[in-house]
Amino acid sequence: MREQPMSNIPCISISGRRIAADAPPYVIAELSANHNGKLDTAMKIIEEAKKAGADAVKLQTYTADTITLNSDAEEFQIHGGLWDGQTLYQLYQEAHMPWEWHKPLFEHARKLGITIFSSPFDNTAVDLLEDLNAPAYKIASFEAVDLPLIKYVARTGKPMIISTGMADAEEIQEAIDAAREGGCKELAILHCVSGYPAPAEDYNLRTIPDMIERFGLVTGLSDHTLDNTTAIASVVMGASIIEKHFPLDRSGGGPDDSFSLEPAELAALCRDSKTAWAALGKVDYGRKSSEQGNVKFRRSLYFVKDLKAGDVITADAVRSVRPGFGVAPKYLDRVIGHSVTRAASANTPVLSDSVDWVS
Repeated sequence: MREQPMSNIPCISISGRRIAADAPPYVIAELSANHNGKLDTAMKIIEEAKKAGADAVKLQTYTADTITLNSDAEEFQIHGGLWDGQTLYQLYQEAHMPWEWHKPLFEHARKLGITIFSSPFDNTAVDLLEDLNAPAYKIASFEAVDLPLIKYVARTGKPMIISTGMADAEEIQEAIDAAREGGCKELAILHCVSGYPAPAEDYNLRTIPDMIERFGLVTGLSDHTLDNTTAIASVVMGASIIEKHFPLDRSGGGPDDSFSLEPAELAALCRDSKTAWAALGKVDYGRKSSEQGNVKFRRSLYFVKDLKAGDVITADAVRSVRPGFGVAPKYLDRVIGHSVTRAASANTPVLSDSVDWVS
């Protein structure tokens, strides 16, 4: 059994779910652009996230016009990577989730019993989400430097999670300060690498415990690697939140498919991250419950000859054998040469009170 929650560690709560280092990892399925322009697909993604055991599903709330400018100028062109050859406007025009979908998606998630919230990319998105009574907000990595947006979100009074991809320590602190100045009381940050996909070796998971110590906040991982290894390892480093992009089918042609988890993989993440958390436990050198039945496979000292009370124990009268119900083999030299306090039969354990050196 786990110990009771510790009051001196940072925690937040979203829709009644406590999120902290002493609670199971909070798994967020990022729907993002994996709807591929179909409301029905978005609905099914929410259903599969629920089936997989995710704690929450997250949307992204923007339009091409609220996130960028419709320009073909060089600085708006994307070169290399997944979205090579597109302009920012073209990418977001394709990837955005129509705002009229938000209400039915929120209603669908609530009917299924899975938490739903979103990443707003401007103030009008926050207003939309407030109308839907979003229970929390996520600030995307690239918006972590948008301090006015962070303050606007903070003024809702809802819990906030900030991804920190591309942000240095000073920028992370500035984002935290902006959230606090705006009135945010429940704040978490996510270690993130803004590569799509990101190689595992770029994640430097040892940063997570440093973030926990440096910023004193609930800390998690936004993971863009290609499997679950990095995410599960992050739990061992102290991550309390795991976010992964999630489609129905990685071959569906969506802009985020290549670094997203399919349903079976998300289910494995939900299961295995909680197993990793449970395995952390506490510092304990005692015998575990699962070991109790295996005492017979340990070695201990047993009499191998019949002895009468007062007989001296000779080297040929005692041996170190399995099972482990006698005194430990380390006492062999101390037992030999001493007398038994009562009669002992062969094939019975040497007990602490059956030798006169103890009694």
